[in-house]
Amino acid sequence: MAKVGIVMGSDSDMPVMSKAAAMLEKLGVDYEMTIISAHREPDVFFEYAKSAEEKGFKVIIAGAGMAAHLPGMCAAIFPMPVIGIPMHTTSLGGRDSLYSIVQMPTGIPVATVAINGGANAAILAAKILATSDDALLSRLKAYTQEMKEEVEAKDAKLKEVGYKNYTK
Repeated sequence: MAKVGIVMGSDSDMPVMSKAAAMLEKLGVDYEMTIISAHREPDVFFEYAKSAEEKGFKVIIAGAGMAAHLPGMCAAIFPMPVIGIPMHTTSLGGRDSLYSIVQMPTGIPVATVAINGGANAAILAAKILATSDDALLSRLKAYTQEMKEEVEAKDAKLKEVGYKNYTK
């Protein structure tokens, strides 16, 4: 059963949302991915958000650009955590999306990650789930160790070849 719902307003969001899906797969977290426009098909959106709890979702990751109402509307209906991913936009560089998602009214919080922050949204969702899942917590700790080792390897390479030869 999917524990995380990944929802986006358009297939143009797929490059970012696929990073969320890939990270959840890496961490062994089941998810369901859906494209729904809150503005163009509000009845379909409403049913999605209303039925998410009974589907077994514990967290929803919602990506949206421009007016970016999808995460906030999910949070208004779904009683558990919603993580918003603001999408980069050509007109305002994603600041419009960021402000739309992060400026929620009192009582309807949306956790918000960086513009185009698909992987971080998945990691945050996994951390939320790991509060009651020791195996997932262990996988998160292993991922953190992998990141540390990658940085150590890069530093060792820098020390070995020097900065002038590092990128050659």
